[in-house]
Amino acid sequence: KCHCYRRSCQYQLKSVQGSSKAHCSQFCVAGHQVGYVLPQVLKQLCRFPDVFRIIEKPDDISRLELVPELTTYEQRSAAMQYVLEKLKAEDYFPCLKQWRNEMYDVMPQFSDPPLFCMERAATSLFGVKRYGVHINGFVRQDNKEIAMWIARRSYCKQTYAGLLDNLAAGGLASGMGIRETLIKECQEESCIPESLAARAVPVSTISYTYEDERGIFPECQFVYDLEVPIDFVPRVGDGEVHEFYLWPLDKVKEAIASPDFKPNCSLVVLDFLIRHGYLDADTEKHYQTFVEGIHKTL
Repeated sequence: KCHCYRRSCQYQLKSVQGSSKAHCSQFCVAGHQVGYVLPQVLKQLCRFPDVFRIIEKPDDISRLELVPELTTYEQRSAAMQYVLEKLKAEDYFPCLKQWRNEMYDVMPQFSDPPLFCMERAATSLFGVKRYGVHINGFVRQDNKEIAMWIARRSYCKQTYAGLLDNLAAGGLASGMGIRETLIKECQEESCIPESLAARAVPVSTISYTYEDERGIFPECQFVYDLEVPIDFVPRVGDGEVHEFYLWPLDKVKEAIASPDFKPNCSLVVLDFLIRHGYLDADTEKHYQTFVEGIHKTL
């Protein structure tokens, strides 16, 4: 349980100890803060005065803004794309080596209209919020016990290659809805037919922020539970998954406490275990920390 506690909190620790937030500049668009920029990123962005301006405040944190002349979603998106393609060509930031040609919308809150879109691989340079959907696939066996389908990521993935993962998951690309993304990822990653994927139930969100050598990642995942028939077996689809396992929850609990599980996916499973009563507040001393830790304000 101590291992599980450390694993579930690893994203949150950065916000308390070792966080770069105090050294970051706020990133603002049209008067709204949408992210944080590290000093080494800010230094490079100063080279593009037609796109960015820096507002210096005495005894206060500086602020990076898109220039006010960029007034529309299309103008901002095009200007950001121009800068990112330049930086990518210079091979300066490691995250841009993972270029996806996949656009993410940027907005202050998920309920707000998007202000612009940008390349997924570059979002960590600006510390903007990213959203995704994760699916807990599970089976009620003949003995009434629950077993969970776990995926092992392809060993060729750009990130977290070979680690354990949820049955299906994916980021919300620009213009894509949550359920639309869920059905797409279920079909592509796990060959789950739309008729079955449509039964997935929205149950929760988890949110966290972490930092690594690529930048800052504030993320919120929309969590769905999908009970599948006992005779259903997912199949590898687009190559993002290596293989699938059907495990009893005791084995799943052990797995999420190990370094073999993708960290944010372990939080999705932890949320499932809490909601389904497999962790008890009387016997799990970290129960409150678990619950608070997976619902951080971004």
